[in-house]
Amino acid sequence: MASVSLKKSYKCVQSLQQFYTGGPYAVASDESFLACACNDTIKIVDLSNASIKSTIEGDSEPVTALALSPDNNFLFSASHSRQIRVWDLDTLKCIRSWKGHEGPVMGMVCDASGGLLATAGADRKVRVWDIDGGFCTHYFKGHKGVVTSIMFHPDPNRLLLLSGGDDGSVRIWDLRRKKCLSTLEKHQSAITSMAISEDGWTLLSAGRDKACSLTYLFLPLFFLAGQVLNLWNLHDYGCMTTIPMFESLEAVCIIGPESPFAASLASSTYPQTKKRSDVPSINFITVGERGLVRIWSADRALCLFEQKASDITVSCDDEDSKRGFTSALIMPTSQELLCVTADQQFFLYYPEESKGSLNLVLRKRFVGHNEEIADMKFLGAEEQFLAVSTSVEQVRVYDLTSMSCSYVLAGHTDVVLCLDTCVSSSGRTLIVTGSKDNTVRLWDCQSKACVGVGIGHMGAVGAVAFSKKQRSFFVSGSSDRTLKVWNLDAVSDNNEESLTLKTKAVVAAHDKDINSLAVSPNDSLVCSGSQDRTACIWRLPDLVSVVVLKGHKRGIWSVEFSPVDQCVMTASGDKTIKIWAISDGSCLRTFEGHTTSVLRASFLTRGTQFVSCGADGLVKLWTVKTDECIATYDQHEDKIWALAVGKKTEMLATGGGDAVINLWHDSTASDKEEAFRKEEESVLRGQELENALIDADYTRAIQIAFELRRPHKLLELFGELCRKRDMEDQMGKALKALTKEELCLLFEYVREWNTKPKFCRIAQFVLSGAYRTLPLTEILQIRGIAKLFEGLIPYSERHFSRIDRSARSIFMLDYTLTGMSVLEPEHDEGRLEDKDAKLPNAADSEPLSDITSTDEEKHHEDEGKLEDKDAELPDSADSEPLSDITSTDKQKHHKELKEKNSSKKRKKKSRNV
Repeated sequence: MASVSLKKSYKCVQSLQQFYTGGPYAVASDESFLACACNDTIKIVDLSNASIKSTIEGDSEPVTALALSPDNNFLFSASHSRQIRVWDLDTLKCIRSWKGHEGPVMGMVCDASGGLLATAGADRKVRVWDIDGGFCTHYFKGHKGVVTSIMFHPDPNRLLLLSGGDDGSVRIWDLRRKKCLSTLEKHQSAITSMAISEDGWTLLSAGRDKACSLTYLFLPLFFLAGQVLNLWNLHDYGCMTTIPMFESLEAVCIIGPESPFAASLASSTYPQTKKRSDVPSINFITVGERGLVRIWSADRALCLFEQKASDITVSCDDEDSKRGFTSALIMPTSQELLCVTADQQFFLYYPEESKGSLNLVLRKRFVGHNEEIADMKFLGAEEQFLAVSTSVEQVRVYDLTSMSCSYVLAGHTDVVLCLDTCVSSSGRTLIVTGSKDNTVRLWDCQSKACVGVGIGHMGAVGAVAFSKKQRSFFVSGSSDRTLKVWNLDAVSDNNEESLTLKTKAVVAAHDKDINSLAVSPNDSLVCSGSQDRTACIWRLPDLVSVVVLKGHKRGIWSVEFSPVDQCVMTASGDKTIKIWAISDGSCLRTFEGHTTSVLRASFLTRGTQFVSCGADGLVKLWTVKTDECIATYDQHEDKIWALAVGKKTEMLATGGGDAVINLWHDSTASDKEEAFRKEEESVLRGQELENALIDADYTRAIQIAFELRRPHKLLELFGELCRKRDMEDQMGKALKALTKEELCLLFEYVREWNTKPKFCRIAQFVLSGAYRTLPLTEILQIRGIAKLFEGLIPYSERHFSRIDRSARSIFMLDYTLTGMSVLEPEHDEGRLEDKDAKLPNAADSEPLSDITSTDEEKHHEDEGKLEDKDAELPDSADSEPLSDITSTDKQKHHKELKEKNSSKKRKKKSRNV
């Protein structure tokens, strides 16, 4: 058998995270990204793959309104803090903010020029702001309730602003004259959406009053309210017609003449009804509480299209809160329909004609907020899909290319706890799921329908597993402590209705809940792991006990058979992973490393390695032979409940309590190539560094050393610069060539060098050069400079104190040695001669006794007091100048001292005798 290449590293290549929790959102004009409110933050989401491009941190208050500038360079946001903020999307920094309203801002919109921002507030006011100046240009009041929606007229020459409130009225404001032109009152509840026709003279308004009216104003505008839609004439501000909707409406969208919806409608056939001549021929889309997309004709008051069934899956226990759409809009470029659901999903619809009728195709489905991930498995022969069960009743199947939800499998009446997938011998892709509703269900991925239901468990089904070889059965384990083997022979490829599955065998397996199941590669055995701290191996198909695995101190969360050896692996809440022999149930190996419960473990690389994950949020890669954990990854913020391993690609998928799904690819080969490339580049750059040193090009050498991240080499380079005559010029050139990041790194190195007395001189030299060369403003702009100074100042003060003490000691020593006449004053001979010439004459000079007495006292302080020598010295009149005192005088002086000392010794000796 060919040798197995062990994996050394995995890399997280894609991640599906929570990006929308409901509320405001804004779509870029080029459809490249989506700005969404996610609690108190704003997520910038790539619309191609639902990945989060960036996150804007808010002010810890929920976001209430969002708007984008026409050029997509700026984002406007407001929260419950009542602050309006302007964000630069290139730098993700807030460039301007001001207090907007006395209450929360409920809506905002930017005009076509990008210079004005209109806001609607809960304080019943409407304000218009100058974006550059941040001041209010218009202040409108008149609404009797919260202003819920606001929009500029699409024609910039009209300078009209429209607002709708929960008082059921729509007001039209003239920005030139700063007054209300008209108040449109036909709705009985809050206005939820407004739209204006292409010619600008018809307005549609929608709300939650379950009626609809049409009015013709000076310019047409569509307004939708409740269960009716009103059409207004913007010439005379009169209501042209009211169309009953029979549902609470949340959004209305005008279908333009260039829209693909218009082309599909033109080629479709509809019932012939009478048209009203006084109502313009306008087609529009409505969405609301029923979760259906409907297309209407205004002049015929006729519903041209209605979805047969909603694409929204509704939770049975929370049906009212999660049903229906909350908003919708026509995408600016593709003209597709974007609908947002109450359970934080984005649906992207595209029309197509089918047999003379219009059909809506759900092209993409982005899930803004996943619940806690319970289980997941790769799907299909090519493993291009991922089936995920969360804390809801449905199973979501994701396309790994776009990370969009391809379809949803709905049928369970309670939370889905577990699932498994397989490809049958006929090529049919199947999914089996277990739920808290005590049932198991079998799904066909091609028809996206349930083809079988297994009823019989008395508790929640917590584990399921398909057979590995024949794919003719699956096993389920429940909190009722029983195992059941279900037969799939009755399920044919042509089944259109759901069948009742039958069991082949049942056994009471454990004393507590069953958490995990695994079927052996040859379908002869099944292993079950339970909360009773044991794992049991059973012979299939009659479920005869083979061996019981005992040794764990807490419940077992995961079991799996080795693909090549006669052993089984278990993961437990006691923080360990064990490998057991099937023959006698003995523990072969125990792996320790997780700090909390190990929740999942799965074999890799033909059983020579395995990957594990736990409640500590860590993913660990192990080698079985060496008992070694070779890699640990931390990409989750909560427990990792789900782990999926691709059979072909051995790609990993992890998910857990943080509602995040991470995809991992084997990066061993790429990391090896990258390491080789970096090593090769490092060698070449190192040679360039040596060449620069030979050429004495210190600027180039320092630049290369920074690129190679070699602090020791930098220390040597700056040490050599200290000894150069032109060190200041060289230092200035080197420092000016550095970027801000490199300057920050330099100060970090200097901080470390400054802590050691051996290198502090070089550190202070670099600091001095930086202060002389770089402007102070540039130094203060370095990231983290305050903390760097905090580390530099104490050691610099300590070095200064030590140098000061050394200098004082040196001066004291010089003074002492000079006083002892051991050292001559450091003067040039020429200066001494000049000084001798300048000395006064003997008559004017100071008596020699005044000079020598002090010296003698210093030299003979330890030998007692000297006898009075001043009397023996000559008078000042007879004394020679100080310059004439020669070495002969010194010799006489020392001779006399020697004789006196010897006489003292003789006296002591005579006394002792």
